[in-house]
Amino acid sequence: MTRWSFVGRTAELDRLQVAVTGAQGRGIFFAGSAGIGKSRLLREGVDALPAEKYAVWWIAASATTAAMPFGGLVQVLPVEQPQGLSPAGILRWAVDVLQQQAAGRRIVLAVDDAHLLDPPSAALVHLVARSENACVVGTLRDGEQIPLPIRALWTDGLVEHAELSPLAPTETAGLLASILGGPVDGGSSDRLGRLSAGNPLLLRELVHSVQGSEELTKRYGIWTWTGRLELAPSLTDLIDIRINQLSPGVRAVVELVAFGEPLGLRLLYKAVEQTDVETAEERGLITMVESDRRLDVRLAHPLYGEVVRRQCPVSRTRRLQAHLAELIEGVGKRRREDLLRVAVWRLDSGTAQDPAMLVAAAGQAFARYDVPLATRLARAALDAGGGFDAAELLATILMFADRPAEALGVLDAVATDTADQERLSRWLTVRGMVSYWGLSQESTVEEIAARGRELTDLAAQARIRAFEAIMRLHRLDAPAALRLAQGVLDRPAASVAARELARCTVAHLQAVQGQLCRSATAVDLVQAKAASWRADMPYLQLAVELARGTRLALSGDLSGIDTLVADEFADLADAGDFRLGSGYLAILRSYAARLRGRSDTALQAALGACAILATSRVYAGLAQSERAQAAALRGDARQAAEAIAEADRIHAPSMAVLYPWLEQARAAALAADGDLPGAVAQLHQLVSRLRADGFAGHETLALHDLVRLGEATAATGPTCSDGSRRTVAQRLAELSEQVDGELPPLLARHARAAADGSPEQLLTVADGFMGLGLALPAAEAAAGAVHLLRQRRSPEVTTATERLGVLLGVCDMVHTPALRAATPTLSDREWQVARLAADGETSRAIAEQLFLSARTVENHLQRVYSKLGVTGRAELKTALRTIPGHDGTAAS
Repeated sequence: MTRWSFVGRTAELDRLQVAVTGAQGRGIFFAGSAGIGKSRLLREGVDALPAEKYAVWWIAASATTAAMPFGGLVQVLPVEQPQGLSPAGILRWAVDVLQQQAAGRRIVLAVDDAHLLDPPSAALVHLVARSENACVVGTLRDGEQIPLPIRALWTDGLVEHAELSPLAPTETAGLLASILGGPVDGGSSDRLGRLSAGNPLLLRELVHSVQGSEELTKRYGIWTWTGRLELAPSLTDLIDIRINQLSPGVRAVVELVAFGEPLGLRLLYKAVEQTDVETAEERGLITMVESDRRLDVRLAHPLYGEVVRRQCPVSRTRRLQAHLAELIEGVGKRRREDLLRVAVWRLDSGTAQDPAMLVAAAGQAFARYDVPLATRLARAALDAGGGFDAAELLATILMFADRPAEALGVLDAVATDTADQERLSRWLTVRGMVSYWGLSQESTVEEIAARGRELTDLAAQARIRAFEAIMRLHRLDAPAALRLAQGVLDRPAASVAARELARCTVAHLQAVQGQLCRSATAVDLVQAKAASWRADMPYLQLAVELARGTRLALSGDLSGIDTLVADEFADLADAGDFRLGSGYLAILRSYAARLRGRSDTALQAALGACAILATSRVYAGLAQSERAQAAALRGDARQAAEAIAEADRIHAPSMAVLYPWLEQARAAALAADGDLPGAVAQLHQLVSRLRADGFAGHETLALHDLVRLGEATAATGPTCSDGSRRTVAQRLAELSEQVDGELPPLLARHARAAADGSPEQLLTVADGFMGLGLALPAAEAAAGAVHLLRQRRSPEVTTATERLGVLLGVCDMVHTPALRAATPTLSDREWQVARLAADGETSRAIAEQLFLSARTVENHLQRVYSKLGVTGRAELKTALRTIPGHDGTAAS
């Protein structure tokens, strides 16, 4: 395996550089566990030092050299040492040698594994650190005996001492992307990060284990690891060093914790000897963690559990799991998660006999969005005689595991077990969900409505109507959806789950209609009742998040999207293979990044969503539309067109309510391909459709897209009584009084400023967008102002250009029609001359480099000044920063 790129550790690398090059810097030592990346960090920091200023000696101490005097410095000192000198004299001689070889440069001793230095070498390192023109940097391994001269370096204040922490999740993801040559999906990155505990060496071995396997796949440019971990022999050997040669008692401790962690300390004492627990802790095999006023025991490293569980014979594994279940049952299931843990142990040990317990545990697993585990438990419950309850839950889980046909088979097998109306309503709604969303059978809506009208039980009717309401919403029958949902909310007999599902329908409708405040209130009410509906209808969380996400996106509330992505639902969705949930969150991540102008982040998140949702019909089209938007933002017309074609192919009719996002993306793809008339026509059609559907929230965004394409004064909407039609700017002003939030008035001000041709107002609008964190529309508004000022040859263009440069600096690579329209077109020769002039080259020097006459260079510069609206070289560099291509890439 080739050497990995150095990723992350920016703060630590900066700290090392300051410790060496700073005015007060005398050095720094990094301590940490084996494989944490200490040596690589030290090497990267030292290699960056300029040789003309620093005399660097690299010292790699080892157990081999530790027994020889000055063995640690054998790479540095001459082979022959003077005879007859005292130990102090030898030290002074060695320092003099280093000073002579440094030849006036600052001495830097880089000591890797300084804990292995022999005593004379350690003393010399300490002496060098005390020299005025020298510093010492190094690494130490945790848990090792450190020579006193080395320890005294930081206890005496000569150098800094820092503990190197494990890689952060973002650094792990970056390292994985660097090695695999592409981004890794969040779930795979998190799992590998957890297994390696942020240790780069262990992460390297894990990647080596999974590379080349069928379980590591690449889709839409995103790597995904879905298979079982096959530990490489080198990795197993590395861990065996720590866990082999254990006494039977200590091995029993490690095995129980491996299968049962986190395990309460008091509970562990009931199964093993206390002295064996203490020995395991002293050897660094287990660790104690405080949790909710209880001391829990965990393995010191996640991979210990992987190895221990694999090495444990099947018979002993089953005995240990049954014993763990008995221990918890003996003291009572005190914690909520105890039921799930006991059920899994009983299932794995072959002692599961209670179908009711398995059903309850499967419900808990599904409520945590752990779809694979929930599937196992629900199927076991059905096989154990769980009947209708087990079948209903299993079918629901299979639906969210993208196995709708299998789910229908499970339901049809218990169709005769629906004697009472309450059970029949549950069967009908789950079957309707599978048929409508899983298999895209639109006739399901009428079928379930007809069956619901046959029911006489009011609670059963309410459940059916709540489901009918959300299905009608998704297929764009908004009036009927609202009527049905309101009827459920007005019905006292309706269950909590039915009422909150109906409330989600109302909240979604309110969001698309622009009633964003009322939508937020409704979602908050649903969330407040989560404890009451989660066990009955855990999949209701999807409806909650779709309503909430729609509102946040329409209001441009990026901080709200950040909160949604980071909250408990996001963690559970990513950790539990709940692809519909994690896929939708990835779409929202992309949307927020796009509005911030972070095109690279947006495209990666969108591609991740496409990969996660590749086998799903629910959000797959939405993911592709977001991919098209992100690609268009980067100017990648080919990928944008491919994404739109894929969205058209896979978008489910059962999710017709999402059409505004798809049609906006279609316009963006057309614009990216240079078809601005086609993009404008597409948006006008969309605006008309949105107005007819009453989707005012979406209409504001579509109208603003027209503003971004220079259509603020274009006519839109129906003809008025006087024969005239409103302009885009006028319609946005009208909607700004109807749609809630800070964003609609700002969009209307942008349209008015563009229609009036007011650069001052455009710059004010840009400030307003940045106040909401919307860097992309802010840059586009500022670009419009710069364009107008250049046309008018206004002296204010310099200030506006500087402002635009700052805004574009916040963004990644962004190529939008609004930015391109404000970008002067420079010829290749004008680009060459302008870049050299901006770098400070004289006209004569430019002429010599480009084989031109000085007069020709001046003529080119005058044309550049005229196009950019600047008066000379002093303003040229700032102006070029606002134009794609200023960094040497092709201008567009």
